[in-house]
Parts: sequence; structure tokens; C-alpha cells
Amino acid sequence: MSVSSAGSGAAPCRFAHYFVICGIDTETGLEPDQLAGENFEQSPLKRTFKSKVLARYPENVEWNPFDQDAVNMLCLPKGLSFRTQADQRDPQFHSFIITKEDGSRTYGFVHTFYEEVTSPQICSAMQTLYQMHNAEHASANPPSSSSSSSSSSMDSLASSLDEADTPTSSSSSSSSRGAGGYDASRDTLYVSKALCLITPMPFMHACRRFLSQLHRAVTAATAPPLPLESYVHNILYEVPLPALGRSLKFHGVYEPIVCQRPGPGELPLADFPLADAFSLLGVENLVQVFTCTLLEMQILLYSQDYQRLMTVAEGITTLLFPFQWQHVYVPILPASLLHFLDAPVPYLMGLQSKEGTDRSKLELPQEANLCFVDIDNHFIELPEDFPQFPNKSEFMQELSEVLLSFGIPANTGAPPRTRSSPGSTPSTPGRERKALRQLEDDGRNGNLAGEELAVLELLQGNATLERLQALTKRTGVTVARVDALRAGIKGQVTEGQGGRTAAEDEELRNAKLNVQLREVFASRFTTMFADYEAFVIQSAPDLESWLTNREQMHNFDKASFLSDQPEPYLPFLSHFIETQMFATFIDNKIMSQWEEKEPLLRVFDARIDKARLYNVRAPSLRSSCYQRCSILKESAQAIEQRLMKIDHTAIHPHLLDMKIGQGKYEQGFFPKLQADVLNTGPANNKWSHRTATAQRRKDRHRQQTEHLTLDNDLKEKYMQEARSLGKNLRQPKLSDLSPAVIAQTNWKFVEGLLKECRMKTKRMLVEKMGREAVELGHGEANITGLEENTLIASLCDLLERIWSHGLQVKQGKSALWSHLLHYQARLEKLQADSPVPHVPERRKSDCSIAMPCLRVSLIQDMRHIQSMSEIKTDVGRARAWIRLSLEKKLLSQHLKQLLSRQALTKKLYKRYAFLRCEEEKEQFLFHLLSLNAVDYFCFTSVFTTIMIPYRVVIIPIKNLSNAMTTSNPWVCVSGELGDSGIMQIPKNVLEMTFDCQNLGKLTTVQLGHDNAGLLAKWLVDCVMVRNEITGHTYRFPCGRWLGKGVDDGSLERVLIGELVPSGEEDSGRGSRTPPPQHSPSQTRRISITSLSGRGHKPTSAQIQEAIGEAVNNIIKHFHKPEKERGSLTVLLCGENSLVSALEQFFHHGFKSARLFQKTVFVWDFVEKAVAYMESADQMGDLQETADPLGMTCQSLCHYVNAINSTPRNIGKDGKFQLLVCLGARDRLLPQWLPLLAECPVILRMYEDTALLRDRTTANALIGVLETLHDFPITLEASLVKGINL
Repeated sequence: MSVSSAGSGAAPCRFAHYFVICGIDTETGLEPDQLAGENFEQSPLKRTFKSKVLARYPENVEWNPFDQDAVNMLCLPKGLSFRTQADQRDPQFHSFIITKEDGSRTYGFVHTFYEEVTSPQICSAMQTLYQMHNAEHASANPPSSSSSSSSSSMDSLASSLDEADTPTSSSSSSSSRGAGGYDASRDTLYVSKALCLITPMPFMHACRRFLSQLHRAVTAATAPPLPLESYVHNILYEVPLPALGRSLKFHGVYEPIVCQRPGPGELPLADFPLADAFSLLGVENLVQVFTCTLLEMQILLYSQDYQRLMTVAEGITTLLFPFQWQHVYVPILPASLLHFLDAPVPYLMGLQSKEGTDRSKLELPQEANLCFVDIDNHFIELPEDFPQFPNKSEFMQELSEVLLSFGIPANTGAPPRTRSSPGSTPSTPGRERKALRQLEDDGRNGNLAGEELAVLELLQGNATLERLQALTKRTGVTVARVDALRAGIKGQVTEGQGGRTAAEDEELRNAKLNVQLREVFASRFTTMFADYEAFVIQSAPDLESWLTNREQMHNFDKASFLSDQPEPYLPFLSHFIETQMFATFIDNKIMSQWEEKEPLLRVFDARIDKARLYNVRAPSLRSSCYQRCSILKESAQAIEQRLMKIDHTAIHPHLLDMKIGQGKYEQGFFPKLQADVLNTGPANNKWSHRTATAQRRKDRHRQQTEHLTLDNDLKEKYMQEARSLGKNLRQPKLSDLSPAVIAQTNWKFVEGLLKECRMKTKRMLVEKMGREAVELGHGEANITGLEENTLIASLCDLLERIWSHGLQVKQGKSALWSHLLHYQARLEKLQADSPVPHVPERRKSDCSIAMPCLRVSLIQDMRHIQSMSEIKTDVGRARAWIRLSLEKKLLSQHLKQLLSRQALTKKLYKRYAFLRCEEEKEQFLFHLLSLNAVDYFCFTSVFTTIMIPYRVVIIPIKNLSNAMTTSNPWVCVSGELGDSGIMQIPKNVLEMTFDCQNLGKLTTVQLGHDNAGLLAKWLVDCVMVRNEITGHTYRFPCGRWLGKGVDDGSLERVLIGELVPSGEEDSGRGSRTPPPQHSPSQTRRISITSLSGRGHKPTSAQIQEAIGEAVNNIIKHFHKPEKERGSLTVLLCGENSLVSALEQFFHHGFKSARLFQKTVFVWDFVEKAVAYMESADQMGDLQETADPLGMTCQSLCHYVNAINSTPRNIGKDGKFQLLVCLGARDRLLPQWLPLLAECPVILRMYEDTALLRDRTTANALIGVLETLHDFPITLEASLVKGINL
């Protein structure tokens, strides 16, 4: 077991682990803080100097080892700051969080104040710095703008943060002192000092009040009642954590402090005021940032105030319940750690902005997937392609109502901006004024913010609200918000001036508002994932085997889960269930079979069970109807009861056994505390004793189990490793910043990226190959649509992160597109310089009879994307280019070509970048190469409105026909998204190109001519059509004549397409999916009517089997999820389709070839049968038959006549095909068969042995066809053109 858990019995019991003091070390004097971005242009008072941890009590706590560097860095993130008596020196409060590498968190609460510098050495050092600074300025010419191009984007980020650092004080005296700034003889020098409490749980309000009382004790005119040691000792050793579901009161220096902890069934503790987060961002912006967090994008918070960064970061992560943020989490990023922004992983970080710094100056390493949150200016920038949270408007409405019920207006915040509008920068003069005004009246300075004033004015001026307030007062409810505002306005009531109850009211109000807002969010997830358990796949017999095979296992049935969701939820949910936080949530669910349930999961599951009791609904009947949260009142009551009735009071602070005379009180200075009394706790403490015995019991039990299994340690280590699988580097270390550590961090990033690439490509292959693809012998078992789109979007995101890792200088929002543009520029320059053009490799095509080769060219693909006016941004272009390359099976090859220009890569990337790690780069390209094994249509299916050039080649059978014809041929190409319309082909030209809006996957080609001239007969082998952008080539086999008086007299044919697999050299690029079904092949079509004349006659058994197979395929088609279905046209009219099987059935025993007469077709038999029925009907023979039979008879006659009267010249076989398709669509085929089988015409036209004349066979066929009645068969427009039925 690790150290941290060794002391875990005692750990949960102490309210605070450490009390820390940070400030200036008078021994070492002034040390410039290089890491915090030193800027010697600034006056010495504005520079940053190194702070030190001056003292910490106790020295160490075994279950939470003290991390000195991290605490020092986060207590004073900017280092020491100096002030003089003329500057503002208000104390400030902020919090921070330290996330350990195992993901556990420790909270810090910091009260920073300014203390007079008494050390003469430091005063004179500051004086000297000023003299040097002034001398330099005098001798130097007027300073030019420092526009030296920065060597790296990170350095420029540091300098941009330091530029324009205007004086903090708005007082005129600072300017009147001129350049002097500080003169030891005249000015008093002050320096920042921080008091910090480090606690295991985020009791922010309690810690804030304790620290401010401690500071007040130092500044008050009279000494505090007890030495300060007593209070610090009390909070460190004598104040326990409140028990679950209990409240606790302990004593500060002047007043009692109350805190409470939620019970086991409630939402976990969250003490940061969500009201502030909502006021700062506005409801819509906060919901958008929350959605970005759920989808694990990179989120960068930006504000001047550290506490705002913490409030928003903690607020958002709190709202994720029951999920937890799994990636890098640094709400306050110290200036020395700016290189973390380079991390190619999802992160949630907070960056402090300097006053007057413009957002446009901020150079960030990567922005393709970044959500930028400017807290002070209330605006956000969102990534492109960003799905909205389900029921967003109703959800926002509910949140706004909760906020309004507490008197908080919900409409603050500028509307969110996506990246696509780079023109509008947020720093309009109005915005800057607003930001300045906020700084002046900022709540952290103890003033009321302007917004609150406005609210109060609104409330005071509103008679209805006044009446409501009076009413609520009478009923005993206090409107805490208004009262607190009033109190605040009246006397700026600070604690200690009798305003204590107002502060407590405010706290209670905050707690109630917090829990109600969180309940609204939690209830969304309870509704959305009410049935998630049904889709968890629990396949392992025990924990060990599950952990061992975890990477190979599917833990959640994503496809079924999504198919069960309402349509509007899908864009969001399909992305969300791919995230690490969702995977971890499901893992915790599976592990709860063998281990104790993770606390958040326990609460969530209990809620779902409760909802089921109240709301018995069929899980499959999902509706997208919005369900409001029903437990707002009770959740707030639980908190109110705890805070009104205190469950436990801690021991009062008391005199300690201290040496007299130490810790002497001196107003305005924080004394040096006595370490000996603060480093050890009392020995006789009830609760520490209790936990110690429990701990000993645990240890004993652990030792026994360890003796039982010797290799337990190894197993534990192994399981830990297995558990942390898939979690990329969770948390960078804040403390050690040696180059070696930074290099190692980057190395971990490189390994993480490679692993992510392996997992993603593997997942894409598994999903794409589909469960049934092989057993169906059907290449269409793909996951088109949603899931595939999600996977490809996450691949695009991964490539962007790889390309932005280790960039030298950032250009444009998309690192990949920027690299491609550099490559394009170099290549074009080379081509311009060298007279011999560089010929890219050619891509052969197996249909090279007439279809010319398509060049494989990375640049050509870029030009296609650049010419698409629909795409407006670099990020969009990069994504489109990735999709196009993936569809062409050239992604790996293109990227290899791009990276082959090593000089360019070296120029653009630092040494540690992923793209310069040779071995990893090779493996990465290999993983991408594996995607060539499957067919993607991710470009064609997404960019549905673009114009695409197509090339059509008609290939006649040369030796049997005139390659040329005198008639005027035409062609119409149809696809899943539409058709090209009828296009005339120039005479005697067998190849043409046309531009047309994207047709999607091509399905059919109609080919015909007008029968003009002498040579009006045409024997066509096939038609080839190629999409000139994606290179997809389709072959439409024909093998029949077009012409009057030849074959079946058809002047036009509908041909069914098949996708031609990529050329021969592609077969070396990885295996392919089985070839898809295609249209009637030439051998069958050469003329099915002359089968009797050929040697090839299928037996009756083969025919029956073919019909069964064809019907089976149609049924399987409808049983697949909608997004996995292929083309129904192929199953109806292609090879081995329903039409071809029924043609064989009707041809069995058909007397087709007559001596010296025209060939007879099945359609002739149908026409004669219909003619017989119509004449019989007129003579009244059919009147006696049962009514339904008469109706059926009429329907058959009606359909046949309609087909015959169509203006299209589709020939006799074409008409029969149309009859079968319409009969299948309208569920009439089984009714028509008996009519044809029993019609007397059959005796003349069929031999006795024909299947159609065999009662049992005909009845069996009717039975088989009736199984199609359950399915909605729809026909493509090209099949039924010109038929109105």
C-alpha cells in the first residue's frame, strides 16, 4: 500500500493539515524571479522577486507530504510584490489546489497582505535598483517598442503578459512621484506576505474567515485575547472535519465559524460560490464551457483575479457530477509553468492576465480545440464543430429561474463566439472601461460590484418586489440576498462590526443556491443516463482478469445505447460516451462488483433507483421531453437544518504551554510563531486516538493478508498500473522545473499521444468492420453516420494535438494546416525554380481500359479543399483535408510525404516535439496506415453541398457492336444525395465530365438514346463513373443492347453500381473489405431470355435457394441499425437480387426461343395474362369470384397498364423489373402470383415441368414473399421515374 493510504485513517479527521507562511527571506534578500517572466524594462516596484516558505506547521504529515515548491508557487503565484504607502494595499484572498499524480487533491486557502519592510538591507537594495533603473532610462534613447520577434510562442506569451503592466494604483500621487518611484528617505516600503491553510477538503468560507480573523488580530490596535499560536494549534489539531451529514462550529480569533458537510446520499461538498461563476460568465456561457469540459476539450480560463480562476474552475468541475475530470487540472498556472500550455492533452487551466493586456496579444500554442474563457470580460471563444448540450434552452431556463429566485440576474455575459470570427477582438474601448470599472469596485476589495448595486437599485425601485419582500418577512423567510446587499451598502459592514449574522446569512444563502444549481445539473444526467446499467458489459469473472484484459474489452454497448436515445441528444451523447471521464465512470461501475462503490457512483446509482421507484417508465420509450429537477426544496432544506442547528462544537482555543515573552504582539507585523508547540498535536485527543486504533486494526489485517500471498505487492502494483491505464499523464508536477523533468514530461506526452493513436485507429477499425460484415458477405456493414463521425472528429482532434506539440512559433489556429501551407509554398517555389516539373506518383486503376489515371498528389488535395468556399477557417480546412485523405486511403502516405521534408519539420518544431521523435513517428504512420483496410466516405457524406467534378466513361463491347452510334445518347447519374439530371452525351464521344452538387455514394446510372439515325443500336459493356476529388470509381455493368428491334427493345436501362476497389498497388496497402454487391453482371444480363439456348440452366433447387437468399438479404438489411444498412436498390435489382431470382423462377420451363420468330420475354407472358383477365372481366367471368380476388386482378391490370403507358423506353426486362419492385413496395407480389399461375395463358407459354405450374412450389414462393410485408420498402427515384402509382 502507498504511504498516502497508510495514514488514511487519520487523514479524514483533521480539518487542516498545515499552516504555512510565505514571504520575503531577509537572509537571502532580493532575488529576481526569472521564471515568472522577468522584465527589466519595468520599474523595480513592478518586478517580481522570489518568495520563500518562511514557516510551516507541522513539519510534515505522513499522509499528505508537504510539497514546498508547489505551495510557495501557488501561495504567491507572481512572487513577491512591493508597494509604497502611496499604493493600494488591500489584503486579498485566493484559493488553490494541488492535484497529486494519483489524482488526489489538496486545497490551499491564502490570505495575502502587505507588511512593512523593516530590513534596511532590502530597502537599500530597492533604492539601488531604482537608481540603476533611472540611470539606464536617462542614458537610453526614448524606448522603442520592443518588437523583437520572440524565439518561441511560450516566451512571447510570457512577455505579452508582462507588457503594459500599468501601475495598480489609480492615485495621482504615483504619477506625481515621476520616475523616482521609491526613495528610502521619503517612502515606506511594503512587501506581500501570505498566510495559508492547507486542508483535505474545500471548506473555502470557513478558511477564509479564519485567516481574515487571524490577520485582523495582527492589525488591530489591541492584542488578541490569546497568543496566535493558540488559534493555529486549535485549527491544526483540535478541530476535526465535520462528520458526513453533520455541521461543526469552531472558534476563530474573534467569532465562531460554522461549516457543514453533506450526508452520504447528497451531492459531495462544494464550497466555492457557483453564484459568482454564473454572474461572471452568464448562464449560456457557463453551460457552453461546461459542455466543452464534458467533451474533454482544452479549456483555458483567463482572469486578473486568482480567486475568480478557482471559482470558475471548481464550479465547473463540481457540476460534472457523477463524472470527474480525468486530465490535467491546474486552475492557477504560475507564470513559471507557461510551457504546460503546450501540453497536447485535454486540460483545464487558469492563466492570470495582467492589467491592460489585450486578449489578441495572447499567443497560445494550439487553438483548434481550445475553449478560451475571458472571465473579466464575460466572454468565451468556442472551438468549431461543437455539439450543443441536450435541451439547452429549457436547461438554461431552469437555471435562470433558480438564480432569479435568489435575486441574481441570469443574463450577464457576452454571447459566446466561435473561432470562425477572428475579426472581432473583445477589447473594444467599452469593454476595457467595463473591466477597469470592475477592478475598482471588485468584490475582492471588499466593495460591492457594480452589478450588485444595479440589482439593489432595481429591487429598491420596484414596488411589487418590495411588497413581496414584506410578505416573505411576515412569513418568516428572509430574503438574504437583498438584506446582505442593503447591509453592504449601508456601512460596508465588515465582520466584527456587528455584521456577523449578515455574513452567516450570506453563507447559508450561498450554500442553498449552490446545492440547487448543482441539483439541476445532476438531474440532467440522472435523466440522460437513467438506463446506463443496461448497456454496461460485465464480461470478466473477477477483478484481476478484468484488469488484465481491460484494454481489449468493450465495457459499454455504445451502439445500442445510442440507438435508444432521442434523436436531438445524439450529437452530444455520441461524443460524450467516447471521453475518458465516461470510460472511468463505466470502469468504476464494473469494479463495484468486487470493490466498494466509488462515492460519486454510489450517490448517482441511488438517485437512479429512486427515480425508478417514482417514475416507472419503459426504458426503451425515450422522449426528448425536458424533465425539471424535482428535489430543489428538500436539498436546500437539508443544508439549512444543518447550519441552523449545530451538531458539533470543537474545543475552544486555549493557552498553550509556551515560553513566556515569545510571540510578543507588535501591531501590523505577523509574529514568528513558536515551532515546538505547533509541530505536535495533543496526545489525548479523542478522535485522533479513535482513528489511530482503527488504523492499527487495518494495518494488522493488511499484514495478515500480505503473509497469505507473498506476491501481493507485485499484484497491487500491477493492479494500480492496470487501473491508471488510458489516463494520460494526469497531472504535471508543479515543483521541480529542471530541464530533465520538463524533458521527461514531454516524453510522457509523446508516449501518451502514440498510445492514443493506437487505441483510436484500432477502435475505428473494429467499429468499421462491423459485426456482420463478413458473415453477410456484404461490404456495407459499416457504421455510417453518427458514431463514425464522432470517431473521425476525435482522430482530427488527435492529429491537431500532435501537430501542435513542440511548435517553435504558432501561426494560425490550426498547426496541421499551417504545416501543410509551408509545405505547399516550398513545393511551388521548387517547381517555379526548376524547369522540370515534379511528377507525383500515379495511382493506377483496375479499369484502365478507358478511365484515365488520377494523380496522387497531396498538393492537389489541398487545392480541392482551398477551392471549397463553404469552409471558412483553417481548422475547418485541416479537418476537411484529413477526411478527404482518409476517404482516399492516402492519409498515412500524405503525412509521410509531408514529414519527409525534414528541414521544414526542423524549422517548425522543437527537438522534443512528437513529429521529431523518429521511432514514434514511424509507428504513428503505421497505425494510420491500418485505416486503409476499410472504406470510409467521411468526406463525401459530410460536405454534402459542395460542387464535385465527375467523369463518365461508357465502354461498348467493341467486337459485337458499333462503338459509334448515330443516335443521341444521354446519361443520368444518381446517388444517395440526389441525381445529376439527364445530360446529353456529345455524339460519338464515350467520355464526358460534368460538375454537380455532391451526389453522395453513387447508386444507379440511367443510360439511353433517342433511336435516331441508321446506326441506332448500341451494345454497352458497362459505364464507369469517377468522383474526381475523392477518386472513388463506380462500375455500372450492362452487357445488353440498347435499340429498337434488338434484345428486349429497350432504349434506356437503369444500371446498378459497384464501387471499384482501389488500384492494384492499393492491395499492398493493407487488406480490404469484401467487395460490395453490384448490379446484374454482364454474364447474367447478356440476355437472361436466351438462357434456354445456353448451356447454363439453373436447376429448380438452385432457383428456390436463390429466392430464399434474396429475401433473406432484404430482411437482414432491415434488421441492421439504420446507420449500418447498405443500398436497398442493390438487394432488389443487383446481382443475386430479388428481381434476378424471380426472373429465373419465371424463366424455368418458359418457351422463349421460337424458330423463325422473335424471342419471347416473360413480360410478353404477363401482358397476355393481363389481356386475358381484362377480357374475362368484361365478359363477366370474374364477377362470380370472391371480391378480394377481383380487386387483386384489377390491381395487377392497373399496374401493368401503368408501366406500359410510361413515356420511358425501358424495354421488356426493364418493365418486368419495375413490376417486381412496385409489387414488393406495395406488398402485392404474393397476391399476383396465383393469378399468373392459374391463368390459362400459362398452358401455351410454359412446359408442364415449369416451377410456375407446380402448385406446391408456387405456394412456397408466396409464403417466402409474404415475409417481406413487415418491412417498409422504399424505391429509389431513378427506378420509378415517370410512373404515378
